[in-house]
Amino acid sequence: QIMTGFFLAIHYTANIDLAFSSVIHIMRDVPYGWTMENIHAISASLFFICIYIHIARGLYYGLYLNKEVWLSGTALLITLM
Repeated sequence: QIMTGFFLAIHYTANIDLAFSSVIHIMRDVPYGWTMENIHAISASLFFICIYIHIARGLYYGLYLNKEVWLSGTALLITLM
């Protein structure tokens, strides 16, 4: 995530008028830009899928009964989002 995000940030323009154009530029003109963008998007999705699986496991095993664990897990989820 960090390496692909850094690569994409180098080529991204944060101007409101040029932001979409810079994404199109990354996808079409930058060598392997489309690959980096897809890797970045897919790895972010996989990260959150793993987080949700972890939450489901905790709910299944009843780990929410421990108040401190539940509060720290909820705070961590909010921070990650």
